[in-house]
Amino acid sequence: MSESKETATIPFEALPLDPTGPCGNAWGRFGPNDELGTLNLLTPEVVVDAAKEIKTGIRISLDWPLSMPSFPSFNRDPFKQELVLRNPNCVFDDILTFNSQGSSQWDGFRHYAVVEHGGMTGRGVLLDFADWAKTNSLSISALESQAITLESIKQVVKDHKLEFRKGDILLIRSGFTAAYNELDEQQQRDMPNRQTPDFSGVEATEDMLRWLWERQFAAVGGDAPSFERAPIRGSHADPNFNIHEWVLAGWGTPIGEMFDLEKLSAHCKATGRYSFFLSSMPLKVQTLMRRWFYQVVGGVASPPNAFAIF
Repeated sequence: MSESKETATIPFEALPLDPTGPCGNAWGRFGPNDELGTLNLLTPEVVVDAAKEIKTGIRISLDWPLSMPSFPSFNRDPFKQELVLRNPNCVFDDILTFNSQGSSQWDGFRHYAVVEHGGMTGRGVLLDFADWAKTNSLSISALESQAITLESIKQVVKDHKLEFRKGDILLIRSGFTAAYNELDEQQQRDMPNRQTPDFSGVEATEDMLRWLWERQFAAVGGDAPSFERAPIRGSHADPNFNIHEWVLAGWGTPIGEMFDLEKLSAHCKATGRYSFFLSSMPLKVQTLMRRWFYQVVGGVASPPNAFAIF
């Protein structure tokens, strides 16, 4: 079996749809008042078809603990948990404080410019680059600024016999959470203080964007801190093809970051199945932010609360 030949109904060359918007945008594709972007591809028919992936009932959580990374980057406050005794009869409350840009998360559309309406339920596909690289004796480091090239992705698709369908949710494993978990406390403390935030991720190129667009994913994500190679700006990055700007802000495709894909990877390899039913219910956030004469409603990001079901 090989990769599906189905491509986008709108050719990549037709982008941008809105000439007044940024490069590559698909604004207006789903109507002038749309708030879901490519989540519109998760139609009832697509979800019903995705449910056929459930054969054994095995469920695997994809959430990294809210307390990870233990020392966040970009001066973000770490996770805090307060246990409060409400009365002498041992009634306790939990008070949790966390930044929605920490740990596993779906970036909301307001992160670069929440997902509600039933969350994300559909067919997930794991593209396990880290395991493929190890199997082929390739030297990689998820904690260095290395590009996961389109050439490598195409080879993983071929070797793992992956098939994609319109509306799939793509997850790419770089090996980040596994590499981070192997660091000692001092190394974790030092990481956000590095001169540049170097992490592995997909290459930010026109060819990569074309590949993503033509497969019409409802959402994309992985275990890397930014999905694309980080830092996302710099000498290695073409400013014309920033993944977050094109995919998240331009296409309305949610980007998932720092998912824990280790148990999923092991199960997929053991069974030879890299597709599954994915259920993810982000927090429903209704936040009002005033910006001079207008108002913005919605959240920036949310923990995914995600499960892969086989």
